[in-house]
Amino acid sequence: MAKYQYYTEHKETGFEWLKTIPEHWKLTYSKWLFKDRNEKAIPSDEMLTASQKYGVIPQKLFMEMEQQKVVLVFKGHDILKHVEKNDFVISMRSFQGGIEYCNYVGAVSSAYVPLEPQGRISTRYFKYLFKSRPYIQALQATTNLVRDGQALRYSNFLQVHIPVLPFEEAESIGLFLDFETAQIDILIEKQQTLIKLLKEKRQAVISHAVTKGLNPDAPMKDSGVEWLGEVPEHWEVKKLKYLIIEPLQYGANEAAEEIDPTQPRFVRITDVLPNGDLKDDTFRSLPEEIAEPYMLTDGDVLLARSGGTVGKSFIYRDSWGKCCFAGYLIKARIDESIVPAQWFYLNTLTDFYWKWIESIQIQATIQNVSADKYNSFVVAIPPLEESHKVILYIKSNLETFDDLINKAEQAIQLMQERRTALISAAVTGKIDVRGWQAPE
Repeated sequence: MAKYQYYTEHKETGFEWLKTIPEHWKLTYSKWLFKDRNEKAIPSDEMLTASQKYGVIPQKLFMEMEQQKVVLVFKGHDILKHVEKNDFVISMRSFQGGIEYCNYVGAVSSAYVPLEPQGRISTRYFKYLFKSRPYIQALQATTNLVRDGQALRYSNFLQVHIPVLPFEEAESIGLFLDFETAQIDILIEKQQTLIKLLKEKRQAVISHAVTKGLNPDAPMKDSGVEWLGEVPEHWEVKKLKYLIIEPLQYGANEAAEEIDPTQPRFVRITDVLPNGDLKDDTFRSLPEEIAEPYMLTDGDVLLARSGGTVGKSFIYRDSWGKCCFAGYLIKARIDESIVPAQWFYLNTLTDFYWKWIESIQIQATIQNVSADKYNSFVVAIPPLEESHKVILYIKSNLETFDDLINKAEQAIQLMQERRTALISAAVTGKIDVRGWQAPE
């Protein structure tokens, strides 16, 4: 923050969340600036949803932007709440992401609390204050909701005093943050685009290697499978059911409640990181006697069979210690006298594998791929010695891609941290931007 100006005089506030503010600011009761709108929706109101990413926007727009479904409300408008543009909304997730700005006139769930601005205040400033880290922490301190599952109420909002500052100054802070955060967001988007391209190239390297091999002059033949295309003439083409030494197995239908490092780890697909490792902070365990029929051995491949992660895969290594696996997963134990387990796992990282997963879901109309379906997945199989060479080639290339992806992700994290720190500094009076002007 060295390049910014600072206020010359500050004063103590007597409040823990914002101990000092510029001399000409003050803290006041939230109720003097925002009241609970508490109005019933009207029939013409469009249904809105509160999101941490976009603020309060139409549900249909949110679904389009996120390419996902939200819970559409078909209840009568008399049990919904009316909101106006420039209102703020306390949502079910405000204890995590702050209070959302409303961009539209419409209706929101009765579980939300619409806040109506009072008098001439800068909503541009409060858009940032209500999403700032210090303010969110102050909201969290008003309730035990993390422990007992409660939602934030208007009463929680009233417990946090908020800054009052000249309107023009508040607008300047908002405009400054509009510009600066937009610049940071552009840089973040460039890194995200780079990551996407690297991942696509990474996948292309795998896909080409496991279907064409390393010899560009090798004679080719039709695999007989449309989405697999041509493969080297001396390779075989086999379904998964002919590559396993025992039938595909579903996991344990048990609750993931215990955290006992002396017991087998209970692996769920949500524990798996993009690089194939297991997360440290999601560890769960099962008692030995329950886990025993579902224990994993080195090289076992797990396949997600339903939900939003359907198709996602994981290859187990002994280095993770004793592990068993959850019910929404299917275990494939590969016969390594035919093909290395790593070869099959790499096939599950290819573009053609995901096209196959998509085709199965279209046929079934639901997000589910059963063991029977997985058994029909076709893999191109080279001689064992050749498969090991291809695997080494792929690993070498993946290390390069993973290193570049990791650096880009670290850059994004640093920029996000700077964005968060800049917002906090500006809205709490740690930097003075009254004379700031956007560059030409």
